[in-house]
Amino acid sequence: MRLTHLADYAVVMMTAAARRTPGERWSAAQLAEETGVPAPTAQKITQLLAKADLLDSQRGASGGYSLARAVPEISLADIIEAVEGPIHMTQCSETGISDCMLDQHCKVKPHMNIVGAKVRGALDAVSLQELAQ
Repeated sequence: MRLTHLADYAVVMMTAAARRTPGERWSAAQLAEETGVPAPTAQKITQLLAKADLLDSQRGASGGYSLARAVPEISLADIIEAVEGPIHMTQCSETGISDCMLDQHCKVKPHMNIVGAKVRGALDAVSLQELAQ
């Protein structure tokens, strides 16, 4: 399993945000400049993180983004899911119909949610605070 560039950049941006003064507001452009993430990508990521309630967004002259929760309360799993969606290890562990040719007779399928939950649990155990140190 490997993170996409978008998820990787989101982690980089959130760790940079975690190092800022609590309550401080900043723009996506400022975070892009600080981290090296391309500005259009940083804008997209901040919007996704705000939609997932990891960032607060405020418009206006004194607006910008700030963390929506305390740094220790945000996990690596939260960040990844904000940009990638729910963590699933296999296609068949997602809800809905699978196009896998083994779907009807697979003996492993009922257990794949367990694997996904364990992986998510491991990612959830890593806090943004740990990443930002």
